[in-house]
Amino acid sequence: MKEFTSENIRNFALVGHGTSGKTTLSEAMLFNAGVINRIGTVEDGNTVSDYHPSEIERQISVHATPLYLEWMDQKFNFIDTPGTSDFIGEALGPLGVVDFAVVTVHGTNGVEVGTEQMVKYISRHKIPKILVVTAMDKENVDFDHILSQCREQFGNNVFPMQLPVNPGPGFNSLVDVLRKEIVTYAQDGSGKFTEGPTEGDWSDQVEDLHEKLIEFVAESDDSLLEKFFDQGSLSEEEMRAGLHAAFQNQSFIPLFCTAASNNIGITRLMDFLAKYGSSPIDRSTITGTELGTDKEKTISLSGSEAVIQVFKTISEAHVGELSFFRVYSGSVKTGDDLYNCTRGNSERFGQLFVLNGKNRVNVEKLNAGDLGAVVKLKDTHTGNTLTDPKFKVLLPETEYPKPNIHTAIRPKSKGDEEKISVGLATLHEEDPTFIFRVDPELKQTIVSGQGEIHLKSTIERLKRRFNVEVDQMEPKIPYRETIRGKGESKYRHKKQSGGAGQFAEVWMRIEPKSRGEGIEFTDSLHGQNVDRVFVPSVEKGVMAAVNEGILAGYRVVDLKVDFYDGKQHPVDSKDIAFQTAGKHAFRESFMAAQPCLLEPIMDIEVRVPEEYMGDIMGDISGRRGKIMGMDVEGGTQIIKAQVPQAELYNYATTIRSLTGGRGFHSEEFSHYENVPKDIEKKVIAASKEDEE
Repeated sequence: MKEFTSENIRNFALVGHGTSGKTTLSEAMLFNAGVINRIGTVEDGNTVSDYHPSEIERQISVHATPLYLEWMDQKFNFIDTPGTSDFIGEALGPLGVVDFAVVTVHGTNGVEVGTEQMVKYISRHKIPKILVVTAMDKENVDFDHILSQCREQFGNNVFPMQLPVNPGPGFNSLVDVLRKEIVTYAQDGSGKFTEGPTEGDWSDQVEDLHEKLIEFVAESDDSLLEKFFDQGSLSEEEMRAGLHAAFQNQSFIPLFCTAASNNIGITRLMDFLAKYGSSPIDRSTITGTELGTDKEKTISLSGSEAVIQVFKTISEAHVGELSFFRVYSGSVKTGDDLYNCTRGNSERFGQLFVLNGKNRVNVEKLNAGDLGAVVKLKDTHTGNTLTDPKFKVLLPETEYPKPNIHTAIRPKSKGDEEKISVGLATLHEEDPTFIFRVDPELKQTIVSGQGEIHLKSTIERLKRRFNVEVDQMEPKIPYRETIRGKGESKYRHKKQSGGAGQFAEVWMRIEPKSRGEGIEFTDSLHGQNVDRVFVPSVEKGVMAAVNEGILAGYRVVDLKVDFYDGKQHPVDSKDIAFQTAGKHAFRESFMAAQPCLLEPIMDIEVRVPEEYMGDIMGDISGRRGKIMGMDVEGGTQIIKAQVPQAELYNYATTIRSLTGGRGFHSEEFSHYENVPKDIEKKVIAASKEDEE
């Protein structure tokens, strides 16, 4: 395969709402470039990018899949990403390493919630975007409505580079605004077309749009603007030179029309990407930090030292372990030793590849601006920066959304614990939005993700790849125990059993402290009743009771303990006796001090379109929640509330069903609050039942 330099590379991500046609569009592009000899379909499970079992089974993209082709002497590195919000992490990683985004909008469904979400992330990465209306050959297509929707959502500078002549079933003809001609495609899916002049109404419409396009182009460049005001138009040459700049600064957002399954409009889109799409030169520098300091460091595309960043890791049976990366500076080749600045270790680069789905092509070298993959690095993870050992820098890592759905798992077969922990660690490595933790307090393994399908598909992969089956259950809530009043006790521990006896008497007082202040253990012993050597023993006994819990088996918090007196025996008093007495004295004082349960309260933020506000707020009230405030961002309403964690199990699923998939939420721990009496009784009863 030939080597490509930075100006001949186009790195872009295909993003958009689920089932908006990204995978079919990528198939049509590969077909036109001669990479494949027929356009596969998602329904038949024979597309290049959706090759994983879970994707074929669900008929949706689950993984970000790198693809490449050559078109007009340019190399397209593009990544087909999932549109389902459950797999948002797979779209965010690629957005951090590409130079522009192609956003698909379904011809019948229009702008959907996933489209809005992805455009927000694209703006955050400050990269340009192109809109592609797909499925223009389907029933009930309304192009004018979609265009006005796009302008409403993304700005009035959304500009149609094409107009469909005959949208709907049989669609095969469109007007090219830039060239002022009608293009008619063959109906056999070959992508062949004929060109002809525009006539009648089309001519007037195109002239009108062409004028507007010239204005957008002129606005992107002061010298062109001056020329435009002087002469009232621009030459074709000036126009073409200005188009690239106008696209870069998004003076205009180009919009194209396609029907990928019939290969209509695809080649014109590819021509535009090749001629005017961003190349790595348009983002020729990136800012990182010097390793070991906070000093900013500029990494330049023209630098000689290699700097790469890993944006995805996979470990598949038929592929092996692969790290996908972008080269930001210098070049990388087989046999190079690079330093992993994130992990602090050296890595030897083995075979390098470029990939189309699961098909790998071996390459010797990748230059600055290119994307590729390397096989079997020892200790390198998603987000890591690897550099020439003489030029150590760290690039910023992608920020992933926090998980919003949690479930507890346990192995179906005893002895599978080790397999589970290896499997979960590997799956987290591949997908940073999937998180797991073993909670020693609740004695549960909790797995967290971005939605029900996300968790389901991850648990399926655990079974398929690591041969481990698990049961799922609701995660336990980490309640806390504390007191409302003061309490005291005098507890005597006495044990005579033939040999050496045990004796200790502990007098104790306890009182509440403010929320979040923790446990304070003090002693105010006077005189000779108890030797001070036993103070740590009593504290150890108290802390054992604190960790075990008294009311319902949950950790005790926020109180002050004072060991103020007691008695000892010259022979039978020892460490273990005072530990036992301390523990029991504390339990008795606790039960005498108006004990109560606390529950974790979460801060939640729900983002929904305005029409769902009432339903969401009603649902929050039904969950014992308190609305803390509201905000507006674009067309999205943001509801901020506090809700007990016990009321949030599978809340992400509820929000999606209440809003037709258009609502999202995030949650974060806020504080602990008293549990209402009726609920407290139930929690204590359930805990006693568990013990029995």
